[in-house]
Amino acid sequence: MQLSFGDDIFPDLDGGETKKALMGVFEHYHICKYMEFVEREATLTASYDDRPSGPTNITSDQTSNIAIYNVDERARRKAFCERVERAVRHLAPKERLLIEERYLKPHDKNGEPIKDYQVYNFIFNPAIGKDQYTKIRKTALYKLALNLRIDVERNRSE
Repeated sequence: MQLSFGDDIFPDLDGGETKKALMGVFEHYHICKYMEFVEREATLTASYDDRPSGPTNITSDQTSNIAIYNVDERARRKAFCERVERAVRHLAPKERLLIEERYLKPHDKNGEPIKDYQVYNFIFNPAIGKDQYTKIRKTALYKLALNLRIDVERNRSE
């Protein structure tokens, strides 16, 4: 389903590209939040490293490089998830509910992604219609794109 921000409401945004960027953020969020981080380990066997002749002024400490990566990567993933969650908390209650249930939660109990109709029929209480859901979603995605600073502006030449 293509998201198109209305030209009269948001004239400077490229809706398709902005939605693509947001879906990338949501996908990255799922990877960081729900997939297990596999730590790197030091290798015990020597490996050949092709270097130019002469001094490179680079010291190699595999163990410290791995330890730094393991700590920094976890912190980077946690900071990214917190940034997205903080941006979602700034939305209006209905918008927040929609984004959290539709895009941020893991899949349902059968492992299937949650569909739009499930959100507007079963999660909203009382249930809302498809048109109202689409309007809330459009506004929520727009606000979230601006808050995360991933909005894509339309080419001025168009």
